[in-house]
Amino acid sequence: MNMTKGQIEAQISDAVIRFEKEYMGRGPLEAKTYIVEDLVVVRLKGVLTRAECQLAESRDVHNGRDLIKRMRHALLEKGRPMLDAIINDILGTPVKSLHTDLSTITGERVIIFSLESVPEILHN
Repeated sequence: MNMTKGQIEAQISDAVIRFEKEYMGRGPLEAKTYIVEDLVVVRLKGVLTRAECQLAESRDVHNGRDLIKRMRHALLEKGRPMLDAIINDILGTPVKSLHTDLSTITGERVIIFSLESVPEILHN
């Protein structure tokens, strides 16, 4: 069955939400995926826990925010093989690199997957 680009993007969003829930312990409030040629951009909203929000707003704001970012980055790096497999399984194209950042102010995280090539699935 041929899927539309929008259906493929929704499938990736659902898979990343599942990863966040199962691996990170809590899923985002919202996720949206955009495929642009050989890039997959996943935007997650509402990823911070209540405790992380408290830490981000504490008196020592800079250290708290840095700690959250470092911890979340380390956790994502540890789970990266699972994320790479998710993207490869859906698109049939290996991930070349992964880039991510998290806003401790808005609670939004962006994950960008750079692929080895433009997925064939998009050419159908």
